[in-house]
Amino acid sequence: MTRLQRLFRITWVFCKYRLDTFLPIAELPAPLKLFFLFAPWHLFPKGKLDRGDRLRLALEELGPVFVKFGQILSTRRDLLPDDMAESLRRLQDNVPPFPSDAARAIIEESLGKPVDELFAEFTRDPMASASVAQVHAATMPDGRRVVVKVIRPGIERVIQQDLALMYLMARLLERYWSEGRRLRPVDVVEDYENTIHDELDLQREAANASQLRRNFDGSPLIYIPTIDWDYTSQRVLVMERVSGIPIADLKALNAAGVDMKVLAEKGVEIFFTQVFRDSFFHADMHPGNIFVDATNPADPRYIAIDFGIVGTLAPDDLSYLARNLLAFFRRDYRQVAELHIQSGWVPPETRVNEFEAAIRTVCEPIFERPLKDISFGHFLLRLFQTARRFNMEVQPQLVLLQKTLLNVEGLGRQLYPDLDLWSTAQPFLETWMKRRIGPSGLFQTLQSRLPSWLEQSPEMPQLVHDTLVQLRNSGSQAGAKQDTLAAIKASERRADRRWRRLALAAALAVGAWLGLQGELEPLARDMPWYGWAMLAGATWLVARGSR
Repeated sequence: MTRLQRLFRITWVFCKYRLDTFLPIAELPAPLKLFFLFAPWHLFPKGKLDRGDRLRLALEELGPVFVKFGQILSTRRDLLPDDMAESLRRLQDNVPPFPSDAARAIIEESLGKPVDELFAEFTRDPMASASVAQVHAATMPDGRRVVVKVIRPGIERVIQQDLALMYLMARLLERYWSEGRRLRPVDVVEDYENTIHDELDLQREAANASQLRRNFDGSPLIYIPTIDWDYTSQRVLVMERVSGIPIADLKALNAAGVDMKVLAEKGVEIFFTQVFRDSFFHADMHPGNIFVDATNPADPRYIAIDFGIVGTLAPDDLSYLARNLLAFFRRDYRQVAELHIQSGWVPPETRVNEFEAAIRTVCEPIFERPLKDISFGHFLLRLFQTARRFNMEVQPQLVLLQKTLLNVEGLGRQLYPDLDLWSTAQPFLETWMKRRIGPSGLFQTLQSRLPSWLEQSPEMPQLVHDTLVQLRNSGSQAGAKQDTLAAIKASERRADRRWRRLALAAALAVGAWLGLQGELEPLARDMPWYGWAMLAGATWLVARGSR
């Protein structure tokens, strides 16, 4: 009965805001077309609001689960037109708080003690209330000031009901909409389901906060509050209470004398450091989650909270992304096209020349404008929209990155309108690429992978032997057993010799590298020919071993 009531409520809101205008009715089967022709929403006027505002108001009326979905959907510029995405970015969590008695009951059930024993002081009225949780101020018995985050009671059941309806709508779109398969609406709902469930697990949020704190330990860029793990569970999180100026309060920042240019540039540096150095970034950096420590106005520091959503990128994705961006800076559009194909972001049969021409058409007008007038985030979105014409599939691993970049750039330009994100990003990316593919980067990669190679090396001769035995067994069925056995034994001997040569060559190559880098003391520095001789020997052995 509850589900039927919820379905009726959603249908009512759907009709009220005439969301039927978003559906691809022309592509639906005849029975569904007939249904939509006589559907009850035709009794409601369309009104004067544009489609983006109608969708935003409908999601706000449907409640916190749909609001959160709309906030995530606003980052999917590959799915939505710009006007709708901009409207959804204005979605707010206008969620009334739940009773303090319910919060106390959840805390006592989760932590196993009465609230009065856990805390010296616990404020009855919440500091903030959002879609899935609300926050209370408290004081620990030892005097530490903390905040207590509590999951909203009953939210799991509401989420499951709404997710079931979202999946139903997504499957209908994927089946009957011509763009459905490429845009994969079911995958979009799956991504949202993972995100919302991650936010329901406050232990996961606490772990994210701890990791970010380690990554920026002692950093002048950003401060991450400490987590009190003894008072944290899946439904309750206790964290150090921090104080600062809200990032959106420009009057207070200016009154404190904060250097806005430094603050904006630090925000950009934080983003690229999290993405490219750590591959672990705060992916919910909207103004409500960011504060400023203005103790030293000339060198302000960010304070971050709410770590329920974080993003990560695989090394290959990071490398392709950095190379793409650097190619853009150099206007090497052919390399951009080739990198998209190599990374699998667009189908391998894509014609490079046509893709290159399309990218050039998007990028050249941008480069003719002053850099400070260019939105870096919107530029990337235009690129992905262009790639969509070449059947570029949705890249889930890039979605949170796009969202975070848009938030960071929006905050930066709000703080310092002349912020040039391009000139700030290019040196960082160039330095990162040099470290990654330069001598020091290669040596670090070798250091990190050599132990695993050496650990696996004793198994290699046995693996070669087993493979050759399998070949021998399959060859014996052909009737030439004696000749095959002789050939197998000869192959085993050659493989064994080749393995020894390659192993020696690898050792010599390592020694050569260390010698050329001056790592061997004092022989390599005193005799520069030493490294070259070892490298020549390694090359010769590799050539012999490959025969």
